Amino acid sequence: MRVLPIFSWVVVLWVAKVFVLSLPYKFTLHPDTQHIFGTIGVWMQGLFGNPIGTLFANYGSYAVGTVELITSIVLLIPALFWGLKKIGLLRCTPSRSLMHAIGGLMAFGVMTGAAFFHLFTPLGIEVIHEGQSDGGSLFYAAVSIVILGFILFVTNYRDYKSK
Repeated sequence: MRVLPIFSWVVVLWVAKVFVLSLPYKFTLHPDTQHIFGTIGVWMQGLFGNPIGTLFANYGSYAVGTVELITSIVLLIPALFWGLKKIGLLRCTPSRSLMHAIGGLMAFGVMTGAAFFHLFTPLGIEVIHEGQSDGGSLFYAAVSIVILGFILFVTNYRDYKSK
């Protein structure tokens, strides 16, 4: 048994867990989400003007949540393809390594943006909202996905190209 598929699935499950569990907050405009995207939106207003900052504050969580949902689907779809192949409903599917490479690159991209906003805006590493701190958990989750997403991309892309 090869180690890469096991490693790949462990990383995929971590990334999908983080992304999927954050979706209710992003899509329902939870107060914490409003604080995060509002803080970044105000910062963006200073750089790009009111329209861009206001758009990000009001709709950024939907855009980021949608990208995270699509990334989760891309990462998890090989399991569905495998099942459909096993029962004879599909013959030809994209390889797991290709889908995990694409999904890893997507996860890397979206979480690089999150890490950037934590580091270079007033949001900060530790998000404090209504006197409550997240202890940096959102930032550290983002950094873990930046690193693991990049590793997922590189290892699976190399595996895909070697076949």
